[in-house]
Amino acid sequence: MYRQKRQRSKTLTVAAVAALVPLAAACGSEKANDSDGGSVGAGGQRITGVQWSIDSVTVDGTTHQAPDAAQVRIDDAGEAAGSTGCNSFSARADVDGDGERVRLSDAMFTEKACDKTPVDFEKSLGRTLTTGSLTTENDGDRLTLTTDAGDTVRLSKAQDASLYGTKWAVDVPGPEGQESHPVGKDGKGGAHLTFDRDAKTVSGRLPCNRVNASATVSDGSITLGAPSTTRMMCEGSLMDAEKRLLGLFDGKVDYRIDQGTLTLTSEDGTTVRAVAEK
Repeated sequence: MYRQKRQRSKTLTVAAVAALVPLAAACGSEKANDSDGGSVGAGGQRITGVQWSIDSVTVDGTTHQAPDAAQVRIDDAGEAAGSTGCNSFSARADVDGDGERVRLSDAMFTEKACDKTPVDFEKSLGRTLTTGSLTTENDGDRLTLTTDAGDTVRLSKAQDASLYGTKWAVDVPGPEGQESHPVGKDGKGGAHLTFDRDAKTVSGRLPCNRVNASATVSDGSITLGAPSTTRMMCEGSLMDAEKRLLGLFDGKVDYRIDQGTLTLTSEDGTTVRAVAEK
């Protein structure tokens, strides 16, 4: 049985995803390359390093449909993380050598009540994922995890988000030698960008100010124009973070999209990651 912990529920951030899963796609592609590395299941397809949408869970013959936002990702390094559509969860993940069996243990779930996420679904999912060793059946786009008792979790591969029209929540690059992190005026995040295909622009919010710039996409790169920003002043750490993020503008960046994660890499090697907000 899984354990629960009482803490503020939170959505998986880009930093969490980046820590769990190496990005396998080549720069400048909106589609990840699923053939490089990762554990494979009985069907010869990857099961780790893939963002799986949870479709349903069936326990004792009763099927519970999953909310649209329910998902899970298993790391080659031995960790899993995901969301029930309401609560976040994490666990240790042991995948056998050929990927035919997976065991999740030491699972931790947050405890937040959400009207749109049925309690029966969450309980059934927690029970099924953590009851013991799970066999895998994988045809590439779909994955079924089955307990020894015959209960199942059905998953499907999440689609890549579109560069255009998506609200990308941005992790601001930290000072040299430090990891990126979400940051905004509320101290908890808030920097975001949205690309407009027709207008060839990018707009959004930096850690302190709002920003607009031209954005021309071509052959896996984005040429960003000089930024136009509002002129608010915030406390020093936010202004420092904003300056680092502004370093992406007025130049060319390579980009790639791995399902819900956007990676921008500037010519000087600075990397910024963002996650598609639901």
